Amino acid sequence: MKRGQKWTLGVGIAGAVLGAALLAVAWWLPTDEELAARLTAEAEKRLGVKVTIGSAHWALLPRPTVVLNDFRTRQAQPVVIGQLTAHLKARTLLDRKPVFGRIEINDAVFPRNSVRVFQGTAGASKPDTGDGNNVLLERLEFRNLTWVSHGGIAVIYDGEIDFDAHWRPRHAELRRPGISPPFTLTLKRDGDADRWQTRVHVGGGTAHGSVALKSAASGALHLSGRLTPHDIEVASALNAFNRRSPVGGKGSGQTVLSADGKMVGELAESLHTRTVFSVNPATILRVDLEKAISTLGTEHDGQTALQELTGQMDTQNTDKGMRVTYTGVKARAGERTATGEATLYHRQIEARGTLHLVAGGIGVPFTASGPVEKPKVSVAPGAFAAATIGKAVQPGTGTGADTGIVARIGAVLSRIFKGDEQQPVATAPVAAQEN
Repeated sequence: MKRGQKWTLGVGIAGAVLGAALLAVAWWLPTDEELAARLTAEAEKRLGVKVTIGSAHWALLPRPTVVLNDFRTRQAQPVVIGQLTAHLKARTLLDRKPVFGRIEINDAVFPRNSVRVFQGTAGASKPDTGDGNNVLLERLEFRNLTWVSHGGIAVIYDGEIDFDAHWRPRHAELRRPGISPPFTLTLKRDGDADRWQTRVHVGGGTAHGSVALKSAASGALHLSGRLTPHDIEVASALNAFNRRSPVGGKGSGQTVLSADGKMVGELAESLHTRTVFSVNPATILRVDLEKAISTLGTEHDGQTALQELTGQMDTQNTDKGMRVTYTGVKARAGERTATGEATLYHRQIEARGTLHLVAGGIGVPFTASGPVEKPKVSVAPGAFAAATIGKAVQPGTGTGADTGIVARIGAVLSRIFKGDEQQPVATAPVAAQEN
């Protein structure tokens, strides 16, 4: 037999074998409708809730691919995935140990209140971690993914994650599309260590640092880290996440963070941050403290300019949303100073503090409460009167005798304004006299 004939015969045999193989694969693999039904059943088993899938499609060439359209959970706030495309690595299918080279998620909505339900299911709480050092998913990409907070605040993200074994990110980036100044969070793994260099750009400033993850034999995880916020415009940074800030100005400081849990979701829900900050200069937005004090709280619309603002901010994620607490807050505007503390939770603010009209003078207690967008400010009338008289009679630096006299005057005026209920009167530290 001539060489050309042999070659032709060989191609013919190979074609026949390939055709038979494709027929076998076509017989073994499901139709699109069967695939949708199988995936629906598997999703319901793993998530513990009913789901619907609009359509599903698979293809072997040019590479094994599965596409899902209109995935929805049957919940009060459904989890929605407009389209999910999974690209499988062909050689892994032969071993019946499929590995996803890339998964793409587009136009998704993840309500936090619905997603957290999945943590209690067996399938979601014990994900397949692979065989040894094998990676089950090499890359995840998502576009137009909307995360809805406990309070209903919707924030859209784009991002990518490249995975090492055991679901450790090798490189990850999170972005807020269409936001100016831009927000980006980038993680880069230090070799094979459970430690990542962290770079954050937000509010026109930066918050670079590092985070580390420790694993216990019991499976418990502990996340820790440090960031250094620098020149971040506070109001712009919060606006990037569709939240309103009570203050404006460029802030800097030091942040430590920690979280504990057995899953990434549990780490996120337990995350605690503590930031010692300074904002110089700063502006109290939506509240004119001087107007509030002078009108005893009946009028307070406006802003308050500050030369400096310092304090500590703690954020604590809970199963009902994030609680933000400010302590040791100190502010200065000219000769006026103020100290106080505040808590923000579910878009409500509870704050209290003391305003000193002059150094060494009587402090005016005030409170603010209600919606962050328009809080109600209250001032003790007797204390304000005492502080005003104190400012008038004070010889400049203040003395202990002056302070005591004015305090007693304030107590009397307080009873006149408020009946028998005496309002608290705070005294600022007396300024040291020059020799």
